Amino acid sequence: MANNSAAVQTLQNQNPAYVSSGYAWFVVAILMVAYVFSFVDRQILSLLVKPIRSDLGISDTQMSLLMGFSFAIFYTIMGIPLGRLADRKSRRGLIAAGIVMWSAMTALCGTARHYWQLLLFRVGVGVGEAALSPAAYSLITDYFPPGKRATAISVYSIGISLGSGIAFLLGGLVIKLVSGQDAIDLPLIGAIRPWQVVFLILGGTGIVFSLALLLVREPRRQGAVAGTDVPLGRVLAYLWQNRRTVLCHNIGFALLALCAYGSSAWTPTYFVRTHGWDAAQVGIVYGLVAMVFGAAGIVFGGLLTDRWLKQGVTDAAMRVGVWAAAGALTIGALYLLMPTGTLTAIALAPAVFFVSMPFGAAPAAIQEIVPNEMRGQASAVYMFVVSLIGLGLGPTAVAVITDFVFRDDNAVRWSMLIVSVAANLFAVILLLAGRRPYRESLVRLHSTFTLAK
Repeated sequence: MANNSAAVQTLQNQNPAYVSSGYAWFVVAILMVAYVFSFVDRQILSLLVKPIRSDLGISDTQMSLLMGFSFAIFYTIMGIPLGRLADRKSRRGLIAAGIVMWSAMTALCGTARHYWQLLLFRVGVGVGEAALSPAAYSLITDYFPPGKRATAISVYSIGISLGSGIAFLLGGLVIKLVSGQDAIDLPLIGAIRPWQVVFLILGGTGIVFSLALLLVREPRRQGAVAGTDVPLGRVLAYLWQNRRTVLCHNIGFALLALCAYGSSAWTPTYFVRTHGWDAAQVGIVYGLVAMVFGAAGIVFGGLLTDRWLKQGVTDAAMRVGVWAAAGALTIGALYLLMPTGTLTAIALAPAVFFVSMPFGAAPAAIQEIVPNEMRGQASAVYMFVVSLIGLGLGPTAVAVITDFVFRDDNAVRWSMLIVSVAANLFAVILLLAGRRPYRESLVRLHSTFTLAK
């Protein structure tokens, strides 16, 4: 433990030239709002399952492809080349371009008349959003020393909970306001359905917000060789050298994401089908729970990681992941077994808290075990795995079990329970197995840095 503690202390002190704390947190706030926009655009479909299915004549499985796979496949594919750009070019410019791209595609979702059109525009949303997180993680890492990074990245990651919550709140309020209207006539676009209005509003607002990136300064890249053009092959070779760490970390946290995305995609539908709630009521209640308890879980996970790091617990992020998976496996699964909608809403709070805990700690852990010049690409590989498994498979795994195993729309709660228990159980196993390799990778990087000095 002494050697590991020395490694952390050296890494915390090796790059003292950071900008003022106030401005650094201002940048985090802007990036967090960008993340909010990305998750609103990503999650809004979860509350619009019924009207979209009705208007387009599609099944749960087809709907799940819109919510997950169609978005995730190009989000993951584009993440690695965009991560390479984040290691070499302006990260601020990359993020701004991504916001414009995904916002324009979100607006186009509001003009879709057929399933294939909506599917294509969702792919475009995924391509645009792939630019955000690798560049944001890299920026935050250069603004904060290691002892504060997990907390800073967790604050950025609050965008997940706030964005999801706002998506449900906004969707619920819009459904309530426009319920009973058959169509809305808009200039140039023509008659559109109420659910399409949501996409048009979100897309236009996101494009306007992209101007806020003009307030962000590109920081000096910390590290002696930071900002150099590192070939992808060298990055992959480094990750292969640390393969036990990378596999246990990436897949372990990806399984937690699978539980989170699968649950969030179908929880509104579960309330509607099992407890008879209307979509507007679900949106308001679930939105508030996601915003409050999701944000609390993410920040708690980041603060706990940084606290343990300061105490010499070098595998702190992995330990937070184990706690989160264990909590979601036990206490977090109870909401699916509640007999009434009210009790379900109450039990949903700890479930959201536990599944949200690792969203800041997990990416922060990646920043600590790779050299600065590889952080964008390593983050992109992490996002590739987490998004492909979590976002790509989570919503669809629930839908496939509902459609092809139970063959009953009302069995969605049991499909969600099966996916949640299996994902969290294997996450606990992998994250426990990855703690020792993670510590070894941290010491190995520290030793390499010391020799370079």
